[in-house]
Amino acid sequence: MFIAAGVLWGIAYLALGEPVAAAIPLSYSFVSLLSFLLFVLARRYRSYRSSQLVLILLLPFLLQLALGGYANASSVVFWSFICPLGALLFAEPRQAPRWLFAYLFLLALSGLLQPFLRVSNNLRWELSIAFYVLNLGAVSSISFVLLSRFIKQKNEALRLLRLERERSESLPLNVLPKEVAERLKEGNQVIADYYDSASILFADLVGFTPLTAELTPREMVEVLNEVYSRFDSLVEELGVEKIRTIGDNYMVAAGLPRPRKDHAQALASLAMAMNAYLASRPAVGGRRLSFRIGINSGAVIAGVIGVRKFHYDVWGDSVNIASRMESQGTPGKIQVARGTYELIKEEFLCEPQGWIEVKGKGSMEIWFLEGVK
Repeated sequence: MFIAAGVLWGIAYLALGEPVAAAIPLSYSFVSLLSFLLFVLARRYRSYRSSQLVLILLLPFLLQLALGGYANASSVVFWSFICPLGALLFAEPRQAPRWLFAYLFLLALSGLLQPFLRVSNNLRWELSIAFYVLNLGAVSSISFVLLSRFIKQKNEALRLLRLERERSESLPLNVLPKEVAERLKEGNQVIADYYDSASILFADLVGFTPLTAELTPREMVEVLNEVYSRFDSLVEELGVEKIRTIGDNYMVAAGLPRPRKDHAQALASLAMAMNAYLASRPAVGGRRLSFRIGINSGAVIAGVIGVRKFHYDVWGDSVNIASRMESQGTPGKIQVARGTYELIKEEFLCEPQGWIEVKGKGSMEIWFLEGVK
């Protein structure tokens, strides 16, 4: 656009009898065209950008000198203001003040040189006024367009920043309980809490290895995704906390991070709902899906582990016992230890199963959760 404008500008001044003034915009168009061709060939954007800024800065200044200063040239030097505006948009922001200083310097220099310039030119007074209006109007319009683009870019950057902030703030909510995520955002670097009474549930798919041999990887993932998505819905409905899913193992806690008195009852209800769902879904690969489910209640410690790939986890003897209730349980059954039994026995049917040897714990009494009283 500026190359074509320079050609038209030069032709106009030639027609008005100002060959020296005409040579300046024509020279600009020629040099600018060469600069553009070099950019196309070499792809050196920084060099092309710098050359354009220099040309846009100097052309109006030199043209004003050739025509005899501010009045005779209709203040054409105002066109140089596009240079710092362009630098603000297309160069590094820290460079723009330097270009602005150069522009202001040329304005002052034009004033200082005014006594040494010609007192008149070949442009009629009416034409000088028209050029004055054109110069101010065009520079104002271009400045408005460039500033509008700058504001649009700024608003877009702020929008992207807001989206990124919302994404970064929502990310912890996907892997951490809401209360824990809020504490993490507030700057709590170490999150570790003790709960004197909570319940832990482990569920493990029975026959997972043979099933993976019968199904394609895609089919296996689809089955697990369907089952665990339903489990997730049940977890949300009952207001308990999913801790993690590892392979075919599903872990849930209740009573943390929000303490609740009915944590054992909540996990008992969840376990029965999980079994009811499994019983209702069709067989996979000729066999019905079956889970071993184990529950225990007691004191636990919960906290956030990791910095980048962080996750919320629980520890303690009660957690280990819940894991043993699952691993040493019976397919399709919900096996509970005494810690849970004592909390739910008044509301749920629990069938005693005697004593079993639990790895690392010795002999323990267990019950099967059969239903609601």
